Amino acid sequence: MTHIGLLLFPQLTVLDLIGPYEVFCRLPDARVDLIWHSLDPVITEHGLPLTPTLRCDEVAKLDVLCVPGGYGVTPLLNDRPTIDFIRRAGAQASYVTSVCSGALLLGAAGLLQGRRATTHWMSLAMLRELGAVPTDARIVHDGKVITGGGVTAGIDFALYLAAQLRGQDVAESIQLAIEYNPDPPFDAGHPSRARTELVAQLRHRARDAQTRRAALLSQAAQGLLQTGGMRVGATTGLTS
Repeated sequence: MTHIGLLLFPQLTVLDLIGPYEVFCRLPDARVDLIWHSLDPVITEHGLPLTPTLRCDEVAKLDVLCVPGGYGVTPLLNDRPTIDFIRRAGAQASYVTSVCSGALLLGAAGLLQGRRATTHWMSLAMLRELGAVPTDARIVHDGKVITGGGVTAGIDFALYLAAQLRGQDVAESIQLAIEYNPDPPFDAGHPSRARTELVAQLRHRARDAQTRRAALLSQAAQGLLQTGGMRVGATTGLTS
């Protein structure tokens, strides 16, 4: 039985979690839990409540840790109970994974030191401050760490991980079952293809939130430096 745990926290982006959750729940011989510090309903980014199935302090060992993203990542960058849980669960897991800005929480926990990683394009450069090597790709696999890009990349990442866990035939069967056959009406899903003015508008709208995130991320990075970080192959257990 493969135990997969997705962190469910306030103000997360629902699709970051639900996309992978749908794929993981279709894996044979897998248990999938939504994990938080309590079992009370969690209010996500746009007001949808979701209910955790397992508390952080009930987790003994996960085979897969998955951390989604969203604006709720920002206040957690220096939240000691959450960062300690991610560090502990990540050290023991066979795969340490994230979707979108969830990678920043992996980094704040010291789990991306020296690793190639990706995240949402607006936060990609921030990974460097946490010791990672920012990599602009849909999916990045470095050792036991697998990170997915922004939001919708969670489905791609989850299918990729499904193939690692159960083989390509199983992953393809899941893809067919959920009819994951992307054919977007516009080619504007990445700043390398979207119109320049559109990218600028989105950056402007997110400016204040990104400024707050950068400030708290710098605090998290300073904390890693003060403690000597979490060196790969040492206390993180990231030796793959």
